[in-house]
Amino acid sequence: MHSHLIDLKTIEDPRGLLTAVEGALDIPFEIKRIFYLYHVSADRGGHALIDTDQVLIPIHGKLMVKLFNGKETKEYLLDDCTKGLYIPRLYFTNMYEFTPETVCLVLASTHYDMSRYLRSMDAYMTYLKENHLI
Repeated sequence: MHSHLIDLKTIEDPRGLLTAVEGALDIPFEIKRIFYLYHVSADRGGHALIDTDQVLIPIHGKLMVKLFNGKETKEYLLDDCTKGLYIPRLYFTNMYEFTPETVCLVLASTHYDMSRYLRSMDAYMTYLKENHLI
């Protein structure tokens, strides 16, 4: 599966807006972990996850995301809290240009395990080659 933006169901009435996210319905996986980034003062990411799919939702503010799948690079501006960016496993991810007020919610398909991370481009490319993925 490729990275793509997901439209999240948003309901508007005179009281305001409500956006709901349901795992396995709106999100293409069972959600095992939720975390959020805020008060970000430097670029984030710089890694790929071996077996974890993620969705990034910019709750407030904006950020840029650059994804590399071993062959192609794609960039996304995340600035709309009604859209989530689906990032499949094994996409090298860089997040940058956070505005000071940015809060980014991340939904993940696995629990945290540092051994699931490829923390450099060299390690990432080696993993892809050794596993005949490129």
